[in-house]
This record gives sequence, C-alpha cells and structure tokens, in this order.
Amino acid sequence: MFGRYPAEPDDDSYPVLDLVVCHGDFLNADHDYVHKNRHIKGFGTYGDVMVRDRKMYVAPTPFGLLSGVAHMQTLILPEGFLETSVLQRVGLLVRKEAATLVIGYTFDLRTNDLVLETIQNPSAGTEHVFEAWRLGPKIGAVPAIREASASFDTVFLRAVPISLLEWDEGE
Repeated sequence: MFGRYPAEPDDDSYPVLDLVVCHGDFLNADHDYVHKNRHIKGFGTYGDVMVRDRKMYVAPTPFGLLSGVAHMQTLILPEGFLETSVLQRVGLLVRKEAATLVIGYTFDLRTNDLVLETIQNPSAGTEHVFEAWRLGPKIGAVPAIREASASFDTVFLRAVPISLLEWDEGE
C-alpha cells in the first residue's frame, strides 16, 4: 500500500492525495529467496565489535514506476486475479524480467566498496502481466509504466493500455 500526503497540509490533518494498493509480485515476483540476517565478530580496535549484515531492500514505488496514478486510487493485481463488476479495469501493465540476477555481493570495510555478483537470469524476458483497477468508469488517466523509471539497465518495463468504450480521458 502506497500513499502520498501533501508536503505542507492546510491544517493538522494529512489527507491522502493518491493511493496505490499493489500485489507484491508487481515489485518483485521472486518467491524463493529466504532472507537471513548474519553477523561477524572481531571488528574494531579491541576486536569486540560485531558487524551485522542486515539487508535492506528498496523497491521503486508504484508512483515511480507508473504514470497516470497521481491523485487517484488504483489497485494493481496479477492478470486474472480479480473478477468483479464493482471495479473497472483501466489498464494492463507488463513487467519484463531482467537479463541478470544479483546472487551476492562483497563489501570491503577498508574502501567501503560494494561489489555485486550476478548471473544470467534463466527467466530473462518473461513477462508478468498486471491489471490496474479503479472504482467507476471515466476517472483519471490510464495507468502506464514509465519507460524512464528503469534505474537498472537490466530492467525492462512495458505498458499496454486497454481500451474501454466508456473511457474518456478528456473528462
């Protein structure tokens, strides 16, 4: 769930300006990795400092990945996940798996260098299709993946807007 608030609200309340609720697979479709915190002892002048390897994952938000979601409430789910007449499907979003996978890294405490270890992704190019949903027709712009949002040269994103007879972007 991702929401944005005004930088400077009018009073003591912080209204949600826009909201995206998305399935976790939209951000990362890998279900196999099991995270474990590790540590080493013996660091520091006296050898009694522990260094913890606590991974921090920072995925791009839907607001960074998509256009057409500002000032709207949007639900993003895998294709075929939801069938309802209450919501309107307003777009198809396609994410394409990267050419390489990060499988490890090394960190040099002397230089503060972090070096990635990668392999070829056996699923490279596999497309994951998602549907964007909203309440009611004719509300806001069609959500689309921002081509410029790919910060890794191995990430490829593509959007396929769908056509709705009642959709009118001019309203």
